[in-house]
Amino acid sequence: MSAVLEAPPPPEVQGHLQARVLVVDDQPANTLLLGRMLAAEGYTNVVVTNDSTAVIGLQRETPFDAILLDIRMPRLDGFGVLRLLREEAGDDYVPVIVLTAQTDDDTRLRALAEGAKDFVTKPFNRAEVLNRIRNLLEVRLLHRRVREQNELLERRVRERTAELYETRLEIVRRLGKAAEYRDNETGFHIVRMSKYSELVARAMGLNDSAAELILHASPMHDIGKLGIPDGILLKPGRLEPWEWSIMKTHTEIGGEILDGHQSNLLQMAARIARAHHEKWDGTGYPRGFKDKEIPLEARIVAVADVFDALTSRRPYKEPWSVEASLDEIRRLAGTHFDPAVVKAFLGVVPKVMEIRERYVEPEPEPVPLTF
Repeated sequence: MSAVLEAPPPPEVQGHLQARVLVVDDQPANTLLLGRMLAAEGYTNVVVTNDSTAVIGLQRETPFDAILLDIRMPRLDGFGVLRLLREEAGDDYVPVIVLTAQTDDDTRLRALAEGAKDFVTKPFNRAEVLNRIRNLLEVRLLHRRVREQNELLERRVRERTAELYETRLEIVRRLGKAAEYRDNETGFHIVRMSKYSELVARAMGLNDSAAELILHASPMHDIGKLGIPDGILLKPGRLEPWEWSIMKTHTEIGGEILDGHQSNLLQMAARIARAHHEKWDGTGYPRGFKDKEIPLEARIVAVADVFDALTSRRPYKEPWSVEASLDEIRRLAGTHFDPAVVKAFLGVVPKVMEIRERYVEPEPEPVPLTF
């Protein structure tokens, strides 16, 4: 005994039959006929309405893959529905077949101008209606696939861009840590200093993008110390004049390390590395810039860096108190520091203290005695 098994329809046919179809006609007999016709053909998601004003609400709930729309209807005619659908869809494809007993060119041209994609003339032929619906759905489904593919590609590009940016930031952070560790400092210094810098940038009215750029660029301010000999960089006592001359070159070395890349991040980092030891009165180094010749980001980092250095323990000094450090920052406004930056810094001291407490230096572990 044998049985004939009917093969399932191919995926593209299944896709058509599962499409969401709306039938709009003020005559219940027409919507009933079209609904039954589509159901008999195998369509499983057909909605009918005799109220043209309900179309936009239904479309907003779940957009339709095909809309069969009568023209002559009370309250809101088919042209009005087409206009609303076009406004609602934006750049999406509006899949409308107009049902009309009018065959004049004016009606057809107006419907096309309002966004209709095809026509079916009443009284309609069953095979013609089904073929026109199928053709419209092929275009609709192709449009959807192209759109989904574009969205997928855009999402992958965004993810890849974010991954590359995060990788770049991680390299920046690690380079900054390398410079700090080499100078007998911990990585907490650059975390605190960079967050202080971001706070001050926002207090001075810089937008989110610029403030975040300072946050991520400032950790590399001392990267040039990688090029300073250990005998000078790690010398516990006062530097000789010739040694100090070499030490000051870390600003130019840092600028050269970071220069020459189109990235806004590295360009800002290069400016900070070169200019964070310049002084408002022109007595700083390496170029003796003064006033607003010094890039704003470098002026901001200078204050944040000095405050954190003053309040931190170093092998060669005990930490200053917060009060004494703030007094020193105030005293140096107008000579070492930009007065506007100092004012902004003093205005965010409570938040600075929150950061300082959150990223406190770990206590040094005791060295075990061996006998």
